[in-house]
Amino acid sequence: MPQPKRPQLKVEERAAEGSRAVRRLRREGFVPGVVYGGEDCTPFKVGARELRHALHEGSAVLDLTFDGKARPVILKDEQRHAFRDETLHVDFLEVNLSEKISTTVQVELEGGEESPGAKEGGVIEHVTRELNIEALPTDIPERIVVDVSGLEAAATMNLNEISPPEGVTFLDDPDETVLATVTIPTEIEEPEVEEETELVGEGEEGAEAVEGEEAQAQAEGATADEAEAGAGPGGEQS
Repeated sequence: MPQPKRPQLKVEERAAEGSRAVRRLRREGFVPGVVYGGEDCTPFKVGARELRHALHEGSAVLDLTFDGKARPVILKDEQRHAFRDETLHVDFLEVNLSEKISTTVQVELEGGEESPGAKEGGVIEHVTRELNIEALPTDIPERIVVDVSGLEAAATMNLNEISPPEGVTFLDDPDETVLATVTIPTEIEEPEVEEETELVGEGEEGAEAVEGEEAQAQAEGATADEAEAGAGPGGEQS
């Protein structure tokens, strides 16, 4: 089966200059980068629009073209702006198409909304977002798609439950690598305040009753004093 044509990305070599020169390149619409091959590294610049188009084609292997000579590479690292949809710097790694390499690939979940666990109110948690693999450069997939539509409530999916794409070997521990889980949210019960309110009410009523008794006792004491003051010798009133 013939291999699909790889995306071509035309780049120009550049001098390894400082940050001022890099900022000038970005203002002119270029993205600085470096391609690594063996013990050598070659700085280059590439048009931002052309780079974005090549990366979005979905091929793991690109052909970087220097002065008409193609070099097969894979993306090693991409530095992006924190707020804008903009690539600040790229690193590529030159590869031998006939030799397997170790690399990483993104994991994508699908079917989460249709899973029984989600329909029962569970939340699909994407645990492992990147897998370590080994494959020929031309066999490296753009991403690993994992179907989680069958996950039940409180279920866990490990790497040993999926099969690698053809030509790909998973390097992570299949029994210990968790891809996704279904978490059931716990309901937080609010503390009961009725008894406390009743106790507070009783305390207030009790305090009012005590205050009333004290006031009555004071009134009765005052009446008794007045009666004694108005009585003459022998206990007769004057």
